[in-house]
Amino acid sequence: MTTWKHAERQIAKRLNGRRVPVSGRAGQPDIAHPWLSIEVKHRRRLPQWLTMALLQAERAAAPGQLPLAVVHESGTRYGQSLVLLRLADFEEWFGTVFRSGEATAPPD
Repeated sequence: MTTWKHAERQIAKRLNGRRVPVSGRAGQPDIAHPWLSIEVKHRRRLPQWLTMALLQAERAAAPGQLPLAVVHESGTRYGQSLVLLRLADFEEWFGTVFRSGEATAPPD
């Protein structure tokens, strides 16, 4: 069974960050990184409507398009909406930032 600590370690490794132990967090994100603030939530199962929204975006994506789902809460400003995409797609689009062996700022 995957634990939340294991999930944090694996995601930190993939994004070239460093997992911050719970005892040392004090207002810090789960993963230390130069230009990302990474909070990891590990759940046994994600809401089906959420995964279906992303699947719909993936099915509709043309070659070269980054599929993502935008989740908006009624009554909130649109700028507060959440953007959901697969970690593998994020890595594919921004991978050169992480594969150089050292995490750096994103390209301009």
